[in-house]
Amino acid sequence: MPADKTTSMAEAIGRIDRGSTVAAGLALEHAIPTAAGHELIRQGTGDLTLVGPISDILFDQFVGAGLVSRVRAAWVGNVSAGSGYNYRRAVEGGDVEVENHSNFSIALSLHAAELGVPYLPTRSLLGSDIAAEPQFRVTEDPFEGERIVQVPAIRPDWTLVHVQRASPAGDAHLWGNTGVTYEAVRAADHVVVTTEEVVDESVVTSDPSRTRITREQVDAVVEVPFGAHPSPLAGRYHRDNDFYLAYAEATRDPDDAEAWLDEWVFGVDDRAAYVEKVDRDLSIDEPTTAAEVTYGQ
Repeated sequence: MPADKTTSMAEAIGRIDRGSTVAAGLALEHAIPTAAGHELIRQGTGDLTLVGPISDILFDQFVGAGLVSRVRAAWVGNVSAGSGYNYRRAVEGGDVEVENHSNFSIALSLHAAELGVPYLPTRSLLGSDIAAEPQFRVTEDPFEGERIVQVPAIRPDWTLVHVQRASPAGDAHLWGNTGVTYEAVRAADHVVVTTEEVVDESVVTSDPSRTRITREQVDAVVEVPFGAHPSPLAGRYHRDNDFYLAYAEATRDPDDAEAWLDEWVFGVDDRAAYVEKVDRDLSIDEPTTAAEVTYGQ
């Protein structure tokens, strides 16, 4: 029998050490592991390096809680409202080091790590200001003699992902936009999977092609319904745009931003209490079911 990796959120996130590199928000605006992020804030695990393409407001909340020393990302902010005010204040005040990337260079960095190579080449950054960032090297392709940019590997200590369903052993199904989730899972030393529901292994093995996060990669599985809110989760719930707009207004001032964390992170006992506080129906009105897939023996 495979090992049962289900555990509490507090125990799973408690394994993350101060000073860790943490990848999250890897499916762009979709399936952001907000519940896991809030537990990391509650535990006060600081001096973090954050990695991701578009984290929406999760990285902004980490910064507002004073947990972040470095960000390696393509964008940090609030997709619904523009700026992430905690992040903007921290960068302007010199409190957070920023390593600028494009979405593609973050993808290449994680892909290089999963392949076990020190870097991958690209031409996509040429002609941009990002190519001049100190982590990149502009050099000559030894085969064709043209300029290329070498993008260094990024290996997270921890990758946090949220999925629709997972088995107790850690085999997981994620559908909808996946962004660079799979690259970050394979690149990381450790992975925490939070899931809308823990299901029997037979449910996962019934669709093996969708099982691209596997037990060998996963350290812990935490069942946490509504765990991606306010981001959407395909087939489960919509994006809570009103929540993002309210967050923007509540974090324009640093004192108000602290009050927001007190109310929405420290002021709720668990995710169930958080969901009750949200008190909005974001369920999918007209579910669309994919065509049946048949496998043979």
